[in-house]
Amino acid sequence: AANDARDRRLSANELQHLRAAISKSRNPHLQPLLTIALETAMRRGELLKLTWPDIDLVARTAVIRDTKTGIDRTIPLSKVATATLSELPCKTGRVFPITGNALRQCWGRACERANVHNLRFHDLRHEAVSRLFELGLSVPEVALISGHKDARMLFRYTHLMPDQVRDRLDALAR
Repeated sequence: AANDARDRRLSANELQHLRAAISKSRNPHLQPLLTIALETAMRRGELLKLTWPDIDLVARTAVIRDTKTGIDRTIPLSKVATATLSELPCKTGRVFPITGNALRQCWGRACERANVHNLRFHDLRHEAVSRLFELGLSVPEVALISGHKDARMLFRYTHLMPDQVRDRLDALAR
């Protein structure tokens, strides 16, 4: 429903504090989960269901199966996402062998330690979609990655920073 829309963005300062707090986490999956979430705009459930046979580190793609829309999608992996996945120790089974509940708990503790308030894991999807637009990707390109079938829903996930748009305008103005 429209009344539950969120526009929470993650500031650079919050991300720095969150990464520091996560580095102290006993759960080794939290840091790579944060990075992959920000790089791919994948939903929490998609991240937790992701398996190694669906990752192609050479082609730098991931097949996202059993999605909310019911349609599998193949997404490109950034250099950062590829490097993060390459560094993970195990290359069989699920990429992130952690339950949704375990992720919820360690995410909450990390946010608390980082003094980052009102940030849900799902907000990372909004952050990632917004960043993709700020990089200059088109609506079809972002939709390919995020899996949104409706531009209106995609725009609900987009919360551009005016200073990012200004800098992009300056760069394009020559």
